[in-house]
Amino acid sequence: MRLKSSILAVIASLMVLTLASCGGGSGDSANAPAAPQEPEERAEPAAPAGDETQAEVPEDKTLRLTIPKMARIEDDVIPTTAGDDEAALKDHAAIHLEGTGYPWEEEANVYVAGHRLGYPNTDSFLAFWDLDALENGDRIRVKDANGKEYVYEVFKEFDVAPTDLYVLDPVAGKNVLTLQTCTLPDYSRRLIVQAELKQG
Repeated sequence: MRLKSSILAVIASLMVLTLASCGGGSGDSANAPAAPQEPEERAEPAAPAGDETQAEVPEDKTLRLTIPKMARIEDDVIPTTAGDDEAALKDHAAIHLEGTGYPWEEEANVYVAGHRLGYPNTDSFLAFWDLDALENGDRIRVKDANGKEYVYEVFKEFDVAPTDLYVLDPVAGKNVLTLQTCTLPDYSRRLIVQAELKQG
């Protein structure tokens, strides 16, 4: 458990550095501190013998995200990658943070981060601009690579400092989806929206 916490801390640090320039093109990655080495790949939990649910776990960990209340998030490809993968953040509406949970896990925090402004002429442009429009009860749909759909319902919205890494932790007894972007106007904090799995 201690190793898992250490790995999440490293991943979170990378995410904080990368999304510090949440405005997209305004950041200067050349001045960013050197990234630590990649953590080991997270092992999938072993299923008990005879458990058929293990067969449903997709080999491809790519997710698709649809948020009906947000103008630009409809069936967007969300790759699983490290928080400092600026190319993935630029070329996609958001990323699923490597080392966090998946929708098919029983108790997980599926952590998805995206730019508020992003880069013009890319999928990141204004992708999470209207994340603050989400309200309790709003639905969010996630599909796995096998086409299985998971429906989440928003239950909480708040902002945190970039160093508040507890937002990466699983919520006891729940499968949650956490969406993150930067706050306006100065990107100094992180806007967090959490939703709980209702169907999937």
